[in-house]
Amino acid sequence: MTGFFTNIIKILDKYWYVFLVTGVSYTLILAVITVLFGSAIGLVIYFARQSKIRPLSWIAVAFVEVIRGTPMLLQLYVGVFLVPKIIGINVSDFVSVAVALALNSAAYVSEVFRSGIEAVDRGQMEAARTLGLSYGQAMKKVVFPQAVKNILPALGNEFIMIVKDTSLASTFFVGDIMTSYLKVRGNTFLTFECLTIVAVIYFMLTFILSKLLGAAEKRLKAND
Repeated sequence: MTGFFTNIIKILDKYWYVFLVTGVSYTLILAVITVLFGSAIGLVIYFARQSKIRPLSWIAVAFVEVIRGTPMLLQLYVGVFLVPKIIGINVSDFVSVAVALALNSAAYVSEVFRSGIEAVDRGQMEAARTLGLSYGQAMKKVVFPQAVKNILPALGNEFIMIVKDTSLASTFFVGDIMTSYLKVRGNTFLTFECLTIVAVIYFMLTFILSKLLGAAEKRLKAND
């Protein structure tokens, strides 16, 4: 057991930069990109689903169902190997993975928007329309500001989930924490020690983020 912890200390002494700087930074950058673009696309998908244009609504529903009904790893493979060939543009694996993760997140975030907006009393929309506001104005000035308090905590949880899901990106060696594990394990041949370091890093990241999310939720409730 002493040797196990000694090996961990030796690994961190030599490869701390790979784990704590390169791995963590790539993971957080990938997660931020995913949630930001996933939220923007998810909002578009939500409005597309609410559209009175049937084909547009059907496409949005089909997109959500396909994404939710297939494994994320399969979507990453499609994003990395198939999509660049279809569109005829060569992009880095990091960009392909980020796009695939953002589209995956968008499907789930669209449901977050739907539940958050539908949680607002319908009378709010009716009252706004009665006062002469258009649908878009009512959504922007009345409904959406109230829905934000329901949506933000769920988006925070989505960010935490994405931080963990980026581990699948290591399949394509894009620089995330699990990619750091694969590199260091290949150099040291110390599998369990490297996995322990990675597990602690993921736990600390998600723990800190969950505490920050909890503090933000308390502030939102305090402002009610």
